[in-house]
Amino acid sequence: MKQEFGPATKRRELQLFLFLTVVLFPLLAIGIVAAYGFVVWMWQLMMGPPGI
Repeated sequence: MKQEFGPATKRRELQLFLFLTVVLFPLLAIGIVAAYGFVVWMWQLMMGPPGI
């Protein structure tokens, strides 16, 4: 069985792709890096800086 996708489906797919690549993934990457930095900051606050 063959499905045909109309212009509305292709447009929706393009919008979703652009949302993922322009908005969601960059925000997710920033959030992950920020969370890691916060964890390192808290660790050093509790345990002292490295090398001491």
